[in-house]
Amino acid sequence: MVKVIDFKTRTNESGEDFNVLIVQGGVEPVRSRNTGQLYFTAKKASVPCTFDDNICQELIGASFNGSIRKTACEPFMYTIEETGEKIERSYRYEYFDEEMELLEEHLIEKEEII
Repeated sequence: MVKVIDFKTRTNESGEDFNVLIVQGGVEPVRSRNTGQLYFTAKKASVPCTFDDNICQELIGASFNGSIRKTACEPFMYTIEETGEKIERSYRYEYFDEEMELLEEHLIEKEEII
């Protein structure tokens, strides 16, 4: 399960604004590479949507089936919000709904009869 924790307005390449829902997965334990200490964290991802600001605001707190997974991508510069530090990343986190993927994978397209 993921939970909507916020939304943001972004601008596409054409200059048009659109909203994204910020979703967060469940709490998971992680071991620090630097200190070796165990800590808890939760992955976040942004998911584009067609909703206006009012609907996005109403969705905060809503839960959906699915999870957040780490996906490889082209390297890009990323700013850590808490510290302002800029780092290069070659992965991103994305929302993934296993049930939907499975259904789409096995969906048989119906022939169109004219």
